[in-house]
Amino acid sequence: MKFELNIVKYRVLCLCISALLLIPCLGAMIYSSVVSPTHTPVKVSIDYTGGTILQYGVKNDVTTKDIGVLRSNLSKDGIENPEIQIINVNSNQNSAIKSLISIRTKFIENGSGTDTKITKIVQSQFKDAQLDQISSVGPTLGKELFTNSLVAVGLALLGIICYLSFRFQFDYALAAILGLVHDVVFVCGVFSILGLVFGIEVDALFVTAVLTVIGFSVHDTIVVFDRVRENLRYYAKKMTFGEIVNFSVNQTLARSINTSVTTLLTLFALYFFGGVTTRNFVLAMILGIAIGTYSSIFFCTVLVDIWNEKKYASLGTAKKA
Repeated sequence: MKFELNIVKYRVLCLCISALLLIPCLGAMIYSSVVSPTHTPVKVSIDYTGGTILQYGVKNDVTTKDIGVLRSNLSKDGIENPEIQIINVNSNQNSAIKSLISIRTKFIENGSGTDTKITKIVQSQFKDAQLDQISSVGPTLGKELFTNSLVAVGLALLGIICYLSFRFQFDYALAAILGLVHDVVFVCGVFSILGLVFGIEVDALFVTAVLTVIGFSVHDTIVVFDRVRENLRYYAKKMTFGEIVNFSVNQTLARSINTSVTTLLTLFALYFFGGVTTRNFVLAMILGIAIGTYSSIFFCTVLVDIWNEKKYASLGTAKKA
């Protein structure tokens, strides 16, 4: 028996699922914007705020209690509000290093000796600690990068609106844009929750992931919309608009699932066996592609069906796109 998906029949359920996914994300982003020192919806790294990160390799397992003692020692020696994070090392990496301690502070000027002071404090508690890397971003550069990231996302959305309005109709374009907002809010909301609970920060790679997700999601949506438009030309007098939407979704369902699954398999391999530095980027891609596949089928097409239901019902037949 051939499986057929009836999204028009369960469109209210589809919208309720989207609401259940987005409401916690929006709540976390609003809460983060209020309580975080940077007043951003997600916890941002020094890429955007400016500062210095020192990363130390330790041969022993580091506990939360150890981090509490280290933070207290740093504060006593004049290091204001140090943010400390434990990074677990993959088993396929150097087995001598069990943990990485990442310490984020305010921007450290060259020659100030603050980095040497921090290293001495760390090594006084962890005798085998070695400074693996130190990276700094100035406050001015961080703000400029943040502004450029917002401009990049805005231009991408504007370009998609113009293209879809020309290629289809404005209602299709609006549905696609709402789908993109749906996907971006979900990805950012999940990272906002992870930032509040686990202290996970987003960097410039996160914006790259968001832009990639936008492109992937709108591509999947265009495939479905293009099939709807083609079917309207041939079945407008035989089927209602809702029936054409269902028919079109089922025609493209296998393609959408196969494309997403093969991409996700690769991303999961990168997440579990790749490096620590790209793990958050890969996680954002996994979340974005998964929610993008969902929104293309169960959100964007449902919106188009709802908007066109009354119009085509008054005409008695489906109108061509």
